[in-house]
Amino acid sequence: MKDYIQIGLKKGYISFNEDRSRITYVYQKKERNYNNPEEKVQAEAFLKLIIDYNYLESRIRQFVPVTMGSDIKEADIVVYDDDMCLSPHIVVECKHQDVSEAEFLQAVNQAYSYAFSLPCDVKYVWVTSGIRNEYYEVDKNQNSRNQIPDIPQYGVDKIASYKYVYGAQYMEHEEREQQFFDLSVIEQSELTRRFKQAHEALWAGGQLNPSEAFDELDKLIFCKIWDERKPRKIGEPYDFQIITVSKQEEKDPDSRRAKENENLLNRIKALYEEGRKKDKEVFRDDIRLSPEKVRTVVGYLESVNLGETDLDSKGRAFETFMGSFFRGNFGQYFTPREIVKFIVDVLPITQDSKVLDTSCGSGGFLLYALNKVREQATEYYPNHNNDVRQHDRWFKHWHDFAEKNLFGIEINEQISRAAKMNMIIHDDGHTNVITLDGLVSDEAIFAKTSNQGFKYGTFDFIITNPPFGSTIRQSEQAYLKTYQLGKKEEDWLAVKAQPENIRDGQSTEVLFIEQDYKFLREGGYLAIVLPDGILTNSSMQYVRTQIEEWFRIVAVVSMPQTAFAANGAGVKSSVLFLKKWKKEETDRLVQTKKNIESKLLKDSDYLAKRTLWDKEIKQKQKEKAEEIKGKQRIPATAAKQTEEFKLWNANLLAEYTAKIDELKTRLKEEYQQSKQQKLQDYPIFMAIAEEIGYDATGKKTATNELDLIGEELKKFIATL
Repeated sequence: MKDYIQIGLKKGYISFNEDRSRITYVYQKKERNYNNPEEKVQAEAFLKLIIDYNYLESRIRQFVPVTMGSDIKEADIVVYDDDMCLSPHIVVECKHQDVSEAEFLQAVNQAYSYAFSLPCDVKYVWVTSGIRNEYYEVDKNQNSRNQIPDIPQYGVDKIASYKYVYGAQYMEHEEREQQFFDLSVIEQSELTRRFKQAHEALWAGGQLNPSEAFDELDKLIFCKIWDERKPRKIGEPYDFQIITVSKQEEKDPDSRRAKENENLLNRIKALYEEGRKKDKEVFRDDIRLSPEKVRTVVGYLESVNLGETDLDSKGRAFETFMGSFFRGNFGQYFTPREIVKFIVDVLPITQDSKVLDTSCGSGGFLLYALNKVREQATEYYPNHNNDVRQHDRWFKHWHDFAEKNLFGIEINEQISRAAKMNMIIHDDGHTNVITLDGLVSDEAIFAKTSNQGFKYGTFDFIITNPPFGSTIRQSEQAYLKTYQLGKKEEDWLAVKAQPENIRDGQSTEVLFIEQDYKFLREGGYLAIVLPDGILTNSSMQYVRTQIEEWFRIVAVVSMPQTAFAANGAGVKSSVLFLKKWKKEETDRLVQTKKNIESKLLKDSDYLAKRTLWDKEIKQKQKEKAEEIKGKQRIPATAAKQTEEFKLWNANLLAEYTAKIDELKTRLKEEYQQSKQQKLQDYPIFMAIAEEIGYDATGKKTATNELDLIGEELKKFIATL
């Protein structure tokens, strides 16, 4: 993208004071406040007229007085057709970059009023906010508006129906012949602003709610990217742009605009269908915008080259825009960037790794994994920008990973669509992101998506932040009974063997531990964010026991209470790093525990004591009933219903319960001691992060202890 300000300074069209707070337009000797946002837009428009459109600096006037009735106003820029600057040719109205749709339309009206108030025949109007431009041909006799794709360059009489073509810089053009433009690479901040303003323009009128508008904008961004990827010859126009209809073809201005909109919508729909044929999972429903709304969005994005915009810039722009919209209602689908980066950085993910997020939300973990492999590709092929063969190898290195090894599941269709779009913006990796309940079986996934990549026992890394706090109920999801953690745990101190007992419900985060275990290959890593209750609550001991049998516990990194506060969650959590045992090791652990339990039961004579105590209870209950029967001369069954018996019996049962609990406690303590002796001891990396780079509101802070913790954990994992 041209740096018009820098070019203007170099050529002497403008100058600045020392702190760049004041700009001077040299030819006119006019000094202005450059801190004014509209002034920055005006300065660029002024320089574009000279640099891109070849107008003479001496024929451009700024801040031109315009008499409108009894008022005198100022037109921002007027380009004249003569050296005396008496015949206005183009009126330019400038607005700041954050102008709303309604304010922009007001600016169009303002520019037209200037055009009609100025003397002679003003031919053209250009309204610009820097990120949005509209151009009009003026006919004072008809008092009508005819939108055109661009203003003419100096000396050009005939304007084509489009502005943007592929390879414009390589086209030869004759004098007095229109010069076309190719798409421009822009900065992250401007791209973010364009996304946001296009989104606001879609819902501001009330036809769509913000959520629906986000979906529709997603679809059009997809079409924009697809249009850029289509093969074109030099000079061939892009489809994703406003292409006008001539007055000769359609005289009525309303009918002309309607036809332009219809043609544009048809081109957009064609792009959409081409893309959907390649990947049906990206967008399942049709574009639902009106032709006029499509035109509005295209107006914001038609000039931008998304394909060549720096990957990090466009990725951050989309994430910033997406985050600002979604965090209010969908905060749970976003894991803070600092935590995502920490988790991905410490894991030894390479281009050969198969990676999954079973509840991928907006795709943060997948994107960081993709970027990690892309950075590795750059290390392997540092000269890829200058060497064609190296570039091909560099591209294949990370793109094969994105296409074949990166997988995500997201239950919310809207968020899933955003994740896919996020991946597409980052140059791919969306192919294996599916919309589905992440807790269904791999067979169910294949049956619904035909994607055979989601197969149990095949993933090298699972990186995920599952939803906390919700409960899966057996009455709602039949798959609960297929989960071991969906069943009540066996009690090795039970006197009688209990039948298999399905829980009424189980929390999602617990089930995701088991689902991730199923998806991992032996030796694969799981990095999962979990609420601390799973690690500390006595009622969750059975979950910790199961984790111990399934995984080697690699690390536990405690997050601060505020880690997810900005996303609407206040649950204290930690990141667990786990490595799946080989089946033989899990079997050995389970058998070792059973052997310890059997020995303790045998050595303590537990079952015999429990049986003896049960007999003693029954004998004492019988004797007490006989005693009351004799005193009150009532049947034994009636004696057991008396208040005297009930009070006595409650005390008796409490006495024996205390004895049983005492025995159980002793055996459990002996079990833990024996387990520590019998099971292999291994080191576990433990850390507490109190400062993680942002505060409870999400605002950045100076200290991020995860950087240091991550470096140490990476070294620790390398030794395993």
